[in-house]
Amino acid sequence: MGSIEGVNSAIQLPVIDISEFTIEVGKRVLDAATKFGFLYVDTNGTGFTESMVDREFEFSRQFFALPEEEKEPCRIDSTNRGWTGMHDEILDPRTQRKGDFKQAFNMGEFLNGKPQQPMPKLLKSHLDELAEFERTCKQVCDRVLDLLGLGLEVEEPNFFSSRHTQPSGCIVRLLHYPAIPADVDYQPDVDVRAGAHSDYGSITLLFQRPSQPGLQIRTPEDTWAPVPVIPDGYHSTTFPPILVNIADLLSYWTNGILKSTVHRVIFPKEARRGGEDRYSIAYFSHPGNDVELTPVPSKMVAQHKLDENQKVGYGGGATSKRAMTAKDHLLSRLDATYGFRGAQTKEVDSTA
Repeated sequence: MGSIEGVNSAIQLPVIDISEFTIEVGKRVLDAATKFGFLYVDTNGTGFTESMVDREFEFSRQFFALPEEEKEPCRIDSTNRGWTGMHDEILDPRTQRKGDFKQAFNMGEFLNGKPQQPMPKLLKSHLDELAEFERTCKQVCDRVLDLLGLGLEVEEPNFFSSRHTQPSGCIVRLLHYPAIPADVDYQPDVDVRAGAHSDYGSITLLFQRPSQPGLQIRTPEDTWAPVPVIPDGYHSTTFPPILVNIADLLSYWTNGILKSTVHRVIFPKEARRGGEDRYSIAYFSHPGNDVELTPVPSKMVAQHKLDENQKVGYGGGATSKRAMTAKDHLLSRLDATYGFRGAQTKEVDSTA
């Protein structure tokens, strides 16, 4: 899956307004989750405003512009929080010749409005705004998850949101993908901004900038399809919808009914030498650490048998080991993504 060849035309995903909590909306979300594993959520009624998201991107831009010596004290550790530099991650170790062309900063949960990790001075002065963004991400995820519960006819109301408690592996991730300087060793047929992978948790929210494409998803025909930042006909050209995707844990939790789709981020042609940097923000939703991953109580889920020998996920950390809890699942994936974690796994505390 490393080559950028074999690309289809852009995929047309549904845009869903989740402001109404109805079975009809739940079925629409479920249909997209089973067919594509991806959907857009209209920003209307989510609690997000354009100014709130713009502000978060400005914090991101300022952080990544800092010299490395100011970011190094916040280096990522065994809790999966902190800064990773260029090429530190290899999301698709089977096909990548070097690490991803990106840097990232992971912010874990805010407890009583305070981060549970070292923060650079720049971000310390904006903790209220950062906490508000994280809180709104969780609210939107809980809504999408409970709509999926409606669609799946889960017997217990709010089954999913009631199990997405703290502490957990939830992360707000700021991402910066620089354009390629002319003097960098770069092979456009294999080098990517983020290698092919599936996400690890329940669902992911992705915030993007209108002029910075690059995300592709793997189709059932085993080709790549670009995902537009702003789909045709959307009501705003400056405030993209939120892209939502199903992740591995939720697929596993529902016996594979929901589709965790492999995706990657490539260099658009105009960004391969020079061009525009790409910034994005992802929110990775995870259940509470101790939540047991027994099948969701739904007749639809019970009728869908899970292949116990099938690997969970694609890319670094994919495994056939069946996780017992949400924390077990996350740790198994992280240990393969970051080489330094191998000796630290036993030291991870309950906030990982």
